[in-house]
Amino acid sequence: MLKLSKCAFSLTVIVVALSGCVSDRHSYPSQNQTADADTVAYFTDTGLSNPVSILQHPAGEHANGVTYITYQGVLEDPYVASYNHNTKRWSGPIKAGTSEMGKNPSRKIDNHGKPALIIDDLGYIHIAFGGHGGTPELGVNKLGNYNYGKMKHVVSKRPYDITEWEERDNISPFGTYNQWLKMRNGDLYLFYRHGAHQSNWVYQKSTDNGASFGEPVSVMLTKEREDGLGVDSWYGYFSEAGDNTIAFAFNYHRCGNSHSSGSHLGERTNGYYMQLNTNSGEWTNVQGESLTIPLTREAANDKALVLNTDGSDHWTSYSSVHLDEYGYPHIRYSRGPHMGRKHGGPKKPNYYRWNGTDWLIGKDNQLPIGKGDVFVRSAMKIDALLASRTKDKKSLISWWSTDNGGNSFKQGDVVLLSEENGFEVSSFIRNAHPDALMLVAEKAKGTPLRKMYLVGEKGPVVRKRGEAHHASDAILDRYRVQ
Repeated sequence: MLKLSKCAFSLTVIVVALSGCVSDRHSYPSQNQTADADTVAYFTDTGLSNPVSILQHPAGEHANGVTYITYQGVLEDPYVASYNHNTKRWSGPIKAGTSEMGKNPSRKIDNHGKPALIIDDLGYIHIAFGGHGGTPELGVNKLGNYNYGKMKHVVSKRPYDITEWEERDNISPFGTYNQWLKMRNGDLYLFYRHGAHQSNWVYQKSTDNGASFGEPVSVMLTKEREDGLGVDSWYGYFSEAGDNTIAFAFNYHRCGNSHSSGSHLGERTNGYYMQLNTNSGEWTNVQGESLTIPLTREAANDKALVLNTDGSDHWTSYSSVHLDEYGYPHIRYSRGPHMGRKHGGPKKPNYYRWNGTDWLIGKDNQLPIGKGDVFVRSAMKIDALLASRTKDKKSLISWWSTDNGGNSFKQGDVVLLSEENGFEVSSFIRNAHPDALMLVAEKAKGTPLRKMYLVGEKGPVVRKRGEAHHASDAILDRYRVQ
């Protein structure tokens, strides 16, 4: 059973959001969400496996009263939908492109080709999707190795219109973890890892609304370690941070190779930060020192280190990064003993913020272990919307707030609750409307098909039951778990 908020909602019969339920933490107005027996809280049940993530972002953008969203749908293809906040009507979802992955039923769902969406200054909608490093048939990858799929770029045929799409062959096919950014001057940046694990992280830049892109520029260097214990690799989150700044929070991945114990290790350690001045093209650390890119592990440890787990059995996880009013970064890095698991064990969320001279750490801040994003409203006041689990195994998405710079957080309203299933979430939608902040997938047992929710500060945007998009019988048969 799925429920909403502390104000006592039940989606089995009725959903009602009360105007007094949410605190006044937000300065923007809110719109009541109302559901009855003729409405549902999800807009489709055709999300596939892990349809959204923090790394592939943004999953949507709000423009002119309409929120546009994208997710990984059936056959691992990108789907797009929109919600008009004035008419309270949904459109779609509509298939926006065709992935090279997901068509072989004998191969497990890859999940690395999830789409990301951005709207250019002319109103055209861009989606990047479909890549997990590419294959040798696509050409020579000079910046990494191969795996599967092909990163593609599709654009709406008309501004602010999701009904028709065209593919453009103007980005590298070798990407994965695709992340769009648009600066105040309209320049588009597409950041991604240029191949499988043992590949550089790069960006391609467009100054003509995505009609063309420059060649990939390497940011992080992958190379074999001198001790023979693997290959330097990375995971990271890029964020728009003001008119001409791109913030980058990342952690280290020691990838296995032929000289170490296998081809893939789940190890992720340490935490780092650096930023790009898009006017000058200069990368600097948090102290303002210039960095040479692509950055090596040695240089990252020397100049960009935020969290050091070397010499311990602790692994770390990445998070989004945002700057406060002073231009100082805020990052959530979780850490904890890996306990021999492929991707680590229990991790304790720590909140890191730079105060101009030091990294301040909120170690015992009461934040749950979970994914999500944060609004950095000031150096002291932060609101986080996170997916987590309770001690009795219920899954929830709830607000967590601090007014002391992350030293301690208090839980606020619960906007989505499942007594049985877990949630996958996106980072915040770009220029988000208060009623549509985050895209959420409910991970039901027994099938990789997911109900998709567009969640705002009070709960999900509802849809008429007869208009909600459902998987066909053929798709249900294909993804039925025996």
